[in-house]
Amino acid sequence: MSQPFKIGFVLFDDLTQLDFTGPLQVLSRIPGAEIYLVAPTLEPVLTDCGPFILPTMTLADCPQLDLICVPGGFGIDDAMQNSEIINFLKTQAQTAQYVTSVCTGSFVLGAAGLLEGKRATTHWSYHDALSRVGAIPVRERVVRDGNTFTGGGVTAGIDFALTIVREIAGDGVAEAIQLGLEYDPGPPVDSGSPDKARPEILAMAQDRFAPRLKKFHAAMDVVLTDS
Repeated sequence: MSQPFKIGFVLFDDLTQLDFTGPLQVLSRIPGAEIYLVAPTLEPVLTDCGPFILPTMTLADCPQLDLICVPGGFGIDDAMQNSEIINFLKTQAQTAQYVTSVCTGSFVLGAAGLLEGKRATTHWSYHDALSRVGAIPVRERVVRDGNTFTGGGVTAGIDFALTIVREIAGDGVAEAIQLGLEYDPGPPVDSGSPDKARPEILAMAQDRFAPRLKKFHAAMDVVLTDS
């Protein structure tokens, strides 16, 4: 790759750390990759599990990106309503080669009108809400529609990123990155999707997400009313 390949992650408070760092770890290993961690300000961004992330550039100062990625997390409620983030995504998407998201970051793309009529995925518990932003929900771990790539929940971000690497740099680079990261899942339990989880485990997870989904839909109501 003769020119730097500019990859930007949009950061906001209360993002899910692995939504961001999983794809970051993979995509940063693309030959010629140039990584930008962008946010409205350069203030530290708080993740959902405690650690702070330091943005490297403000939205206002960010150059045109080749790939833009929006992670998910409970902070999407505010991110969807942040006009600076939404306008940034709309502008970048006009010429970016790839417009992408992981987990519930898809709804930030949706709030910017970037999923209208497109096949997309997100975290399983939010999946049915994709139609609220004009997307066509697809229950797959990674979904591509044109230059738009969306990943499912949290750990799907690694599969999502390897899919992007194959697209940009080919199978050999993707395989080498996978091997270097020793990404060879063999979980000690097998309950990683609603289809695999025992009914009582699924019910437990749904009960846990119920209050969160109520807040999300309230935020989405505001977004859709203002749009």
